[in-house]
Amino acid sequence: MATFDEWLDAYDIVYQALPGTADASCPNCGHKTLRLVFVGPPGRDVGYAAFWCDTCLEGIHISRAPIPAGVVARSLASPPEERLRGIPSYRVVM
Repeated sequence: MATFDEWLDAYDIVYQALPGTADASCPNCGHKTLRLVFVGPPGRDVGYAAFWCDTCLEGIHISRAPIPAGVVARSLASPPEERLRGIPSYRVVM
């Protein structure tokens, strides 16, 4: 199992490429199926980040994450079924 610090390194690679995509591998299983979704208050540039691998369903959750310019964040004002759509129940590394 990858450590939290290894997940943060992968997050940084993906984050730095935004709003584009990064060719980054999962620190746990090595697949290139990492996903990053931001959720935050409308009009704010800080929110929550869900970062996981679609293959091994492991990842991290970051609160107070800066939302970069050009990235569309899901609204906290939206119903849960809308703002959480497509985010699987993944194992959160601590």
